[in-house]
Amino acid sequence: MLLYGDYHTHTQYSRFNHGKGTVLENASVAADKGLKQIAITDHGFNHEFFGIKRKQIPALQEDILNAKEITGVDILLGVESNIISLDGDIDIKEEDYAPLDVLLMGFHRFVHTNSMKDKALLCWANLFDNAVAFRPSKERISRNTTAFLKTLDKYPIDIITHLNFSFQTDTIAVAKMAKQKGVYVELNGKHINFTEEEILTMASEGVKFIVDSDAHVPERVGEVNRAMNLIYKYNIPLSQVANIDKLPKFHKKRNWQ
Repeated sequence: MLLYGDYHTHTQYSRFNHGKGTVLENASVAADKGLKQIAITDHGFNHEFFGIKRKQIPALQEDILNAKEITGVDILLGVESNIISLDGDIDIKEEDYAPLDVLLMGFHRFVHTNSMKDKALLCWANLFDNAVAFRPSKERISRNTTAFLKTLDKYPIDIITHLNFSFQTDTIAVAKMAKQKGVYVELNGKHINFTEEEILTMASEGVKFIVDSDAHVPERVGEVNRAMNLIYKYNIPLSQVANIDKLPKFHKKRNWQ
């Protein structure tokens, strides 16, 4: 059972030292670990602290070309986009999508939203989601779920990142929509926030998974032991894991909205 690719890695383009390494360093670690492919997926443009700037994309493209030539690893250009409204809008425009090879989407709390209502009900309402005293209400879970479903319906998302991390949803409803749209549900190397029942249900429903590191330092590229252990524990069919013993197929390019 071999990991062929890692499709959620960050670099110094995730600002303020949030990502520690260069594209070349990520690719070099991938090569050392025998990976055939990686994606560079720095935080989306509306992240208040760590988002890549649009003007940096050409430099990132150049870094990717150089790292490909040096390491021999196939490197995809991606972005980990953010939900920025209750209507499921993300911080990627159609013109931003054109150069991308892969589009990730996840929830992050510190983002510029479309309105103060979106800020209050998306970001502030989920600020303490992981604390026991602030377990989400049914109303909040429903609101979060609806935002995810609208995003999946609007955009050519390839991967949902760390589903339910700091943003609880109706997991099965989101996973079913992901299956319908051909979107991979990520088994994140750091954050897996599913119950046993949810994992087994998703597997039985034929949901497609992808295993990623969410590496913010180069040495963690390809480190997915937590996800691999989950696959073993629950006997998830390898045919449903996109990057084990094979390379995944991404939308490039599905129609934009």
